[in-house]
Amino acid sequence: MKTGKADTRTRQFKIYFIICAIAYVIEWIAPFVADISGQAQGSIENLANLRNSSNFDWSTIALFGAVSFAYSLEMDRKNWSGVLAGLAFFLMDAFNEIWNGLIFTATGQYSAYWMCGYTSSYQTMIGWNIEIMFCFLFFGLCVTKNLPKDKNMLFFGKINNRIAIAFAWAMLGFIVELILNSFNALIWNYPWWSARFPVLIMISAYMPFTGIAIWVYDLPERKQQIKLVGAMAIAALIAVAVFIPLGWI
Repeated sequence: MKTGKADTRTRQFKIYFIICAIAYVIEWIAPFVADISGQAQGSIENLANLRNSSNFDWSTIALFGAVSFAYSLEMDRKNWSGVLAGLAFFLMDAFNEIWNGLIFTATGQYSAYWMCGYTSSYQTMIGWNIEIMFCFLFFGLCVTKNLPKDKNMLFFGKINNRIAIAFAWAMLGFIVELILNSFNALIWNYPWWSARFPVLIMISAYMPFTGIAIWVYDLPERKQQIKLVGAMAIAALIAVAVFIPLGWI
């Protein structure tokens, strides 16, 4: 039988993910009911940099080494839950980047929701680059560090600790994005996805990532963790294999 606190955790996670899903639906519809045309700020530059290897920088190899070392440490400690949570965080971001690229194409290359403002060593998608990818692989490991052992413990007697921590990490990522946007390292062109109206960014930019990472971390069986992360990986690989040759992302 589930305890009352376990029921609270499950119920609050359902609400958490429903909020994320509603935000996604709004974001996917909004560009097609707005009056947009041409190409917005940064669209031409990002398209020109997309998967262009001429900008390669050797710092990428150092980042690869650092990420490899971090995951090797966790595997050496047998922290498989942390490793799988980190991968789930990254794969959730991959989902975001795929639909962001599809929005760019579907709007006639007007704009993606977010795009990069500076040249990358390698820009993998319209709003994603190799540096961000390595950063998020690190970020996914960080999210599950120092979680309370009791996953059903409540803060203030009401909020499940996992929900509170997922939200706190998401808000930290959101603040970093605001800073990056302030000097055009991240480009936002839609008025409903901007510093003036940050609600959708607050929800979609990181809440799904931190939520899924912690959910995977807490799954009771390794087989369940592997199945969920494996399904996410297969879906991402199929999308990339289909959409890149079609020129959609």
